[in-house]
Amino acid sequence: MRRVPTVLASTALLLAAGCSAPPSPEVTFYSSGRTVNVQPTQYCDLESENCAIDTRAAGVLRVPPGKPVQISVGGTIAKSAWSVKFTYRDARGEQQEPLRSKLFTNAEPQYAYTLELPNADDQLESVEVQQFGKRVQIDETGQIQFVARGTWVLSVDDRAKS
Repeated sequence: MRRVPTVLASTALLLAAGCSAPPSPEVTFYSSGRTVNVQPTQYCDLESENCAIDTRAAGVLRVPPGKPVQISVGGTIAKSAWSVKFTYRDARGEQQEPLRSKLFTNAEPQYAYTLELPNADDQLESVEVQQFGKRVQIDETGQIQFVARGTWVLSVDDRAKS
């Protein structure tokens, strides 16, 4: 008789564990011999709703001026629509307009991207990997905008000069 409650309790625990959400995908950033794995600062369902937000998830990496950043994503991101948005300063220290990589899609899964700045003296400031969901919206100019499902943020520490 004592075995029945133990079996029922074990079954309940297994069912509860099976119902938990899968872990959020990570993005890996690499530059100048250093790597950082980053959890999403925002991760939503496919409709870009029901979001989990964690502003502490942003990563920090030292990136010297002009050095590239290699970005690796797992299959969940690679087999979806995603792009890289970044900010930088020119050699005079002037903030430039944010730029964006091309849009990668599930038609040709993209597992890695190397972010190279326009000029050798430019200093990267921040990088955002954005995974897009199904939802789109129209902006004030009438352009269709994809709504981010997930966002992975890298802040750049520019103190390294090597």
